[in-house]
Formats: sequence, structure tokens, C-alpha cells
Amino acid sequence: MRIVVLAGGIGGARFLRGLKSAAPDADITVIGNTGDDIHLFGLKVCPDLDTVMYTLGGGINEDQGWGRADESFTVKEELAAYGVGPTWFGLGDRDFATHIVRTQMLGAGYPLSAVTEALCDRWKPGVRLLPMSDDRIETHVAVEEGGERRVVHFQEYWVRMRASTDALAVVPVGADQAKPAPGVLEALAAADVILFPPSNPVVSVGTILSVPGIREAVAAASAPVVGLSPIVGGAPVRGMADKVLAAVGVESTAAAVALHYGTGLLDGWLVDTTDAAAVAEVEAAGIRCRAVPLMMTDLEATALMAREALALAEETR
Repeated sequence: MRIVVLAGGIGGARFLRGLKSAAPDADITVIGNTGDDIHLFGLKVCPDLDTVMYTLGGGINEDQGWGRADESFTVKEELAAYGVGPTWFGLGDRDFATHIVRTQMLGAGYPLSAVTEALCDRWKPGVRLLPMSDDRIETHVAVEEGGERRVVHFQEYWVRMRASTDALAVVPVGADQAKPAPGVLEALAAADVILFPPSNPVVSVGTILSVPGIREAVAAASAPVVGLSPIVGGAPVRGMADKVLAAVGVESTAAAVALHYGTGLLDGWLVDTTDAAAVAEVEAAGIRCRAVPLMMTDLEATALMAREALALAEETR
């Protein structure tokens, strides 16, 4: 079975771990979000790609869901001692090595897709990890801070500001001029199942879909497309999905997110048992819907979610 997953960071990575457990013989391709990418200290940092790579490769900090296990922060402390910022983004010493290798390879002329493949040669995540594009795309968020409206990088909005103010607009800068990375469209065309994990529907999955050609390829795919709601009981399981959903005029409900993706993309949608009342609304829109437990409390619970998603895909086939 060939499964393609459009994945963001922590939620996407943890879902993928469950999917691998549920379908150990499947050929899994992950199209990773690069809208969160940022240049720091002269280095190219790809948080979502690295979170998937570290999580599936056994190097992730399990407690926080990002960054490396057994990390130290000597370089960060030395940079701060020199007065070099930003101080709000916590790159660890082990993590720095990944970004140095990536930046060197990019500087030598390798595209991000080839660099990602080379990094995965070390981590062996057990999936084919593709960036959504080799082109530079950065998600920016419009906010009002101190009485002034300004635009900040998504990482600043989330990490420094902790999404403490409303997002007025979300823009994937550069996406309209970008092209899908090599292998992305081919993977979608050849897929037996396409999954939207419980990643952020605006700044993760939504950013991937903003690259010209990807949304169209998902819509045209012969494979069933099934998503899992990142909203449980009217709130995101983690992160700031409610803030960025509001910025695009979508309510923070399981049904509203399904309708945001729409029947043009989704064939099936899973909501948490807490939101069982949403099933009828989603199905009335033409999307087959089931209510199942969607809390990724451990590997077994996450694998069950993945099995439910694959079962729903079979129903809609």
C-alpha cells in the first residue's frame, strides 16, 4: 500500500509513528511543510522536516516534541553573551549540527529535497520524506502589537509571542511562485491513500496545499483522501490552530475544519468521540465521517487512529 501524508511538525510526526506501527509494510511518503522554515545565525532551519526526521529516527526530545534528546545549549549561551539574537529561538548544540550540514549543502548547490534525503540517510525514519518545495517559502502572520499592525515570521508569532495576540492574516510568502519538490506530484498520483494528519490546517497542511499544483494533485488523485481533526471539543489539542483558523474565517470546530478543506479534497473525516455530534453536519456536506478517539496519548492509541483512518479510506474507495 502506498500512503502519502501531508505533515506538519509535532502532531504530524507523532501520527506518522502510529501509522508506521499500524501499517508496517506500507510504502509511506511524507510531504513536509517548509513554511515554518527560518534563517537563523546564517543557517537554514527546517523545524517541521527535522521534527519528522528526529521523531521517526529516534532522536527527538519526547517531552517537548521538538528538538534533540539529550541536548545542551552552549552555543546558544555563547551567542547570547556576544549579544547576538534572536534569543527567543532555542537551537541546541546537536540541532545546530543538522542546520550546519543543511546550509553547507544548500550553499554547494544541492536542492532542499536532495539535502533532506541526505540527512535522512543518517536518521533512517522509515518513510520517504519530501519537502513540499525546494523553493523558499516562509509563513508570515499579521498581528497588532503595541497599537501597531505589523507582520512577523510564523516562528516569532508562535515561539516569541506564544500566539498571545490574534492573528489578523496568515500569508505563505513565496508560495505562489513556488513549485512542488521533485517526487511530490508523482507520489500523490500513485498513492493508494492520502492522509491529512491532525496537523494545523492553516500553517501546516494549508501551507503545503498553497504550493501551486499540490492542491490540484490531491483533488485529482484517484486515492481516497482522509483527514483527522486537530480540533477536539472546540479547541486545538496543542498549538495555536484556533488563532490562525480565526484569521482565515473558520471556526475552531471539528466540522468547520472539515468544511474548510471541503469536498473537493476530502472523502473522509475523523472526529473525536467528544465531537460525535459533528458527524451529521460533515456527512451532510458530502464527506463521510466517523467519531473515534483522537488523542495521541501513546503509540497504541495513535496506531488505532491510523487504522481507523485507513479503514475509512477503504469505505470511501
